[in-house]
Amino acid sequence: MKKVCIVGASGKLGQYMVQHALDRGYEVVGVCRAQSVEKLDAFQDRITIVPGMTNDRDVIRKAVAGCEGVLTVLVPWGVDGYATGTAQAVLDFVEPEARLIFSCGWHISKDGKDDYSWKLKTFVKVFGGLARLFRYADLDDQVEACDRIFASDTRWTVVRGSDLEEGESQGLPVWSRHVGDPVLASNRTRRIDFALFMVEALENDALIHEAPAIVGCQTPSAQAHASAV
Repeated sequence: MKKVCIVGASGKLGQYMVQHALDRGYEVVGVCRAQSVEKLDAFQDRITIVPGMTNDRDVIRKAVAGCEGVLTVLVPWGVDGYATGTAQAVLDFVEPEARLIFSCGWHISKDGKDDYSWKLKTFVKVFGGLARLFRYADLDDQVEACDRIFASDTRWTVVRGSDLEEGESQGLPVWSRHVGDPVLASNRTRRIDFALFMVEALENDALIHEAPAIVGCQTPSAQAHASAV
C-alpha cells in the first residue's frame, strides 16, 4: 500500500493517524474543513490537503482518487446527516478493492450481541438526546452511517473505541468482537494508540468485515484476559 486518504485529518485522532501513516512511508492525502487546515501545519510539506466538509461528495471524490486505503473519522456533527453523508461518499467513490477503516464509539453494534453497561446506555440516551435537542450532534446518524458500511461489499473495518485519554503510546490495543467481553472491561485507550490500530488495520486482512472494539493493551483487563482474545 502506497497512498492513503485520511478523512478528518485535522482532529486529534486524525493528526495521530497522519503521523502513523507517514512513519510507515505512506503518501498521505488529508481532508479537513477549510477553517481547520492550519491544524495540519506541522505536516504541510509532507501531505496533500484537500480542504472541505467531509460530507461534500466532490471533496471526497477528489481526495480518495488513487488511494489504496481510506481512514475515516465518523463524526456525528449537527442533525443533517453529516456522518451518513461522509460514509456514503467514501463508499461511493473509493477505488475498487481499497481498504476502508472507519472510527466510531462503543455504542455502535454490528450484530446486536454487545452487552452494554447501564452507565454507557444512560450516557448515550442522555447525551444523545441533549446533543440532538441543541442540534450539536446526532448519534443515530452515526448508527445509520455504520449500518450502511456493514451492508456494503467494500473491504471495510469499523474500529470502535473505548473512552480515550492522552499520553504516550502503550502499543497496539487489544480488541474483541463484543462490548461486554471481559478483556474490554477497563474501557480506556490512549488516543495515539486508537490511531495506531486504525493505521495498522489497513494491512490486516483478518479485520475485513469486522467491527473490533478496542482497549489499551496495558490496561488491567487487557493484561488479565488478552490470552483469551
